[in-house]
Amino acid sequence: MFRDVTYKVVLKGVTTTQEKEILHGITGSVNPGEVLALMGPSGSGKTTLLNLLGGRLTQPAQGGSVTYNDQPYSKFLKSRIGFVTQDDVLFPHLTVRETLTYAAYLRLPKMLTKQQKEQRAMDVICELGLERCQDTMIGGSFVRGVSGGERKRVCIGNEIIINPSLLFLDEPTSGLDSTTALRTIQILQDIAEAGKTVITTIHQPSSRLFHKFDKLILLGKGNLLYYGKASEVMSYFSSIGCSPLISMNPAEFLLDLANGNTIDVTVPSELEDKVQTCNSESETTNGKPSPVVIHDYLVEKYESRVAKKEKKKLMAPIPIDEEFKMKISSVKREWGASWWQQYSILFRRGIKERRHDYFSWLRITQVLATAVILGLLWWQSDNTTPKGLQDQAGLLFFIAVFWGFFPVFTAIFAFPQERAMLLKERAADMYRLSAYFLARTTSDLPLDLVLPLLFLLVVYFMAGLRLDAGTFFYTLLTVFLCIVAAQGLGLAIGASLMDIKKATTLGSVTVMTFMLAGGFFVQKVPIFIYWIRYLSFNYHTYRLLLKIQYEHQNLPTSRMKFDNGLEEIGALIAMVFGYRLLAYVFLRRMPLNS
Repeated sequence: MFRDVTYKVVLKGVTTTQEKEILHGITGSVNPGEVLALMGPSGSGKTTLLNLLGGRLTQPAQGGSVTYNDQPYSKFLKSRIGFVTQDDVLFPHLTVRETLTYAAYLRLPKMLTKQQKEQRAMDVICELGLERCQDTMIGGSFVRGVSGGERKRVCIGNEIIINPSLLFLDEPTSGLDSTTALRTIQILQDIAEAGKTVITTIHQPSSRLFHKFDKLILLGKGNLLYYGKASEVMSYFSSIGCSPLISMNPAEFLLDLANGNTIDVTVPSELEDKVQTCNSESETTNGKPSPVVIHDYLVEKYESRVAKKEKKKLMAPIPIDEEFKMKISSVKREWGASWWQQYSILFRRGIKERRHDYFSWLRITQVLATAVILGLLWWQSDNTTPKGLQDQAGLLFFIAVFWGFFPVFTAIFAFPQERAMLLKERAADMYRLSAYFLARTTSDLPLDLVLPLLFLLVVYFMAGLRLDAGTFFYTLLTVFLCIVAAQGLGLAIGASLMDIKKATTLGSVTVMTFMLAGGFFVQKVPIFIYWIRYLSFNYHTYRLLLKIQYEHQNLPTSRMKFDNGLEEIGALIAMVFGYRLLAYVFLRRMPLNS
């Protein structure tokens, strides 16, 4: 139930700040077993009202109240609400069954066993008619997968898997053909008939879709133009002098009215009289009432004829279960899995989703081609002469740069690309941010070890580096440490900006600076900028690689001091954790409705 709901946003300009009212006193209610449709032109406030009713706006409404069984929104209620966003936010490389099974693991109550959660996922697949494509990948822009209608049903499945009391959907038929859209709305009607409450925004449904709705809210510029039974809307507008002159889809007629378009629509006599006696351009358009006049007339008629009656109905007390009342007022958040279970589930999901990208033929070709070119250029290089040593040092520096540059720009995309998914799942309280962050940053580690190993197996022996098992192992370990440190930097940059273009620009400048300060191009760095070296993973990696290769040799021409390397190892380990801590802080500060 919602009474006199208003909502404002603050628009900040260069020199001025002003408030804009999005919703103006919206009142209505929807009961279990009903489907309520929110209709209106673009910019009328449909999605804002839906987000407000679903508890998705962190900024409270400026006025009015929204209650659920006569109780305010609470953490407990959040776990009883399903919310399907307009965009299909899904992982492209997971199958339909995997997507719904992971949702079941994370969202269903702890008391259920793993097998029961898996069975619930299968029940939803059958309920939504997804059996045929259950083992097909979801797909995306570059990955072939399920159809648009199937994707939308998977999104609905992600929400109904928790058997919600309320289900909110934002434009569930957007981009679907009429037959698929009808099937989608039929699914919503079936859900409502099972005793659930369904609220959906819809832009311009076909006449067949329109008649599936039980209740309707028509908005225009944030004002309520109609609230009531969908089957009675045409009678209401006819009673105030507005009816179609030709056979017309009811939804098309309503949107024309909400836009102030009176072509093929009868105009009330009082408005015709007003046009004849008024010459103001703001009130007439080609001899007909202007959209502003039509809008004001519809708002005025609704307020005088319907609004007071509906508000009286809402004042009647609603009988509710006292036990449910106590639960709904609970402020305790109920997680579907323990922290460790959340981490484990997200870790496995992360590996399954990203292994396709990590081991794509393009990435493997890139790494192996670079390795072969390096092996040919430094083929069996000599380490007994100063010139040969300098050449080998160049190779080691390139290895440090390559495995610093490559992971930074892979990690930069991590959080910006998963931002929509993170916001959606965090808004539904699927997991703790700390569990997600740790799973996201550690699920890459097993994958990260494979390509550097292939790279070194090619370069190391082709270039004739020191043939010793211990040396090879320490070289691999150093490269791996460099990769993990570089990833931390990429994650921090991506999380701080959450914009791929800006993050790539900042990453390029940072990586270039670290490379130049890496100890190969410039040996004598001015004291006032020397501190950059200590932040450069290239510098510490390069020093470690030199120590590992040449600590057994007396090199009079070398400017290196061969100590035990603990300083470099300590610096890299500090970067591994330090940069990640920064990334976590930036993620923690990201608002859930951004």
